[in-house]
Amino acid sequence: MQSSDKTIAIIGAGPAGLVCARWLRQHGYAPVLLEACAGLGGQWNAANPASATWPGMRTNTSRIMSAFSDLDHGAEVPTYPSREQMLAYLERYAARFDLVRGIRFGTRVERLEEAGGGAWRVHTRGGGTARAETFRHVIVATGAQAAPAVPRVAGLHGFAGQLGVAHTSQYDGAARYRGRSVLVAGCSISALEIAADLASGGAEVIAAYRRQRYILPKLIAGVPAEHAMFNRAAALAGEVLPVDALAAGLKAAVVRAGGRPDQFGALAPDADIFAAGVSQSQGFLPAVAEGRIVVKPWIDRIEGREVIFQDGTRAAPDAILFGTGYGLSLPWLDKKHAEILQFDGSGIDLYARTFHPDLPGLAFMGLYNLVGPYLPVLELQARLIAYTLTGQAILPERERMEAAIAASRTMRARGQQPVLHDLAIMLARAAGVEPTLSRWPRMERALLFGPLSPVSFRLEGPDRLEDAAARTLGAARAFGAIGCDEFTQEERQLRALVTTSASIAA
Repeated sequence: MQSSDKTIAIIGAGPAGLVCARWLRQHGYAPVLLEACAGLGGQWNAANPASATWPGMRTNTSRIMSAFSDLDHGAEVPTYPSREQMLAYLERYAARFDLVRGIRFGTRVERLEEAGGGAWRVHTRGGGTARAETFRHVIVATGAQAAPAVPRVAGLHGFAGQLGVAHTSQYDGAARYRGRSVLVAGCSISALEIAADLASGGAEVIAAYRRQRYILPKLIAGVPAEHAMFNRAAALAGEVLPVDALAAGLKAAVVRAGGRPDQFGALAPDADIFAAGVSQSQGFLPAVAEGRIVVKPWIDRIEGREVIFQDGTRAAPDAILFGTGYGLSLPWLDKKHAEILQFDGSGIDLYARTFHPDLPGLAFMGLYNLVGPYLPVLELQARLIAYTLTGQAILPERERMEAAIAASRTMRARGQQPVLHDLAIMLARAAGVEPTLSRWPRMERALLFGPLSPVSFRLEGPDRLEDAAARTLGAARAFGAIGCDEFTQEERQLRALVTTSASIAA
């Protein structure tokens, strides 16, 4: 079956697929969302077999940064929304933009192939019926947390603990583990949050990981960490400061906000914060300081019930939970396209994390592990895709795209994850929606040092909003943070440095 040029297939109806559909509809396209599950929401839908959320789970980003620019959370929603509140938000968003009628639930993609002339043929199966359709454009929005990763550990398959081995994606709350001993392996956000949840739920918790990351609390003096840390000033500073200076500045800010892990009784991280990495949890380090979580180095081997750590110490937990990340699941991707994308099971290489010059008509959204909130970045990706299709945004020449792809490949090889402020500013510039600071003198402090709220990218360019300025200031002032008042001395110094970079970029 051949679709019209205005009909675009989107694989997945989670946050990425929904926001992409919203912006494609805005610009005259007819998105068809192919969703394998019976409901929308992706990870936030507990009924989705692939959901890695758990009862009582809260976002680790604020309600302002866990939303899209067109729709705020309700006044009753706390600073950190629950899983159920996030799903309700996405359902309201889908209803507001009439997206549900374009979703084919229970439809699984089985194969994606080139159909000639830049078009793509999508083979699906739903309700026992196979279907093949040709689309001029296909957007892949299946998420980065699709394939739980468990590392190789000698003796793992012979572990004899009564509650066995699982990935944290299978975690269903602390009740099952109350009164038991649990080893949580990994230093990701989910590993730390689950370790803290288990400790508060009455389990005896051991945490083990390969490298100690610096750990940010969710709140810094009452302000969500991403509001204070991941802003335009940080992105612009990264463009003008040498790496050593950036590392020193970031380390000072993180330690000022959350202390060093070894101060709490955890392991000492590498002095280079870029080598160590940064994770986030409000309750992990306090639980370590209180002795409710014991920290160990990585696992050397397992002998029956016993786990032997790399320092020679031993433990006999009832359960092991691996919070060791995810790979990408793209089972319908053929070998040729996998090679073009350099797909190795963990990631793919793209220009702006979205396009590849050798795969016209195909775009990708959200297939990366991001440090910071996802929803603002997903919306910018969706807008870039829509504006590229309409000609409002022009992709650069092939050489620039290939250079960006090579840089992405280098980051992946080093184990570096993109950070909210860097990726958001890059996407906003590509889409032509990054505000010019000099045009907003009364808002300069809010734009530089306030949160990268989604609505702050609706001040200028296509689809700007009349109330964007007021809502941007509101987001900056929330939680007692900054507005348009006077710069502090430290902010004034950084402002002088980064406004040069902003002027050059403009």
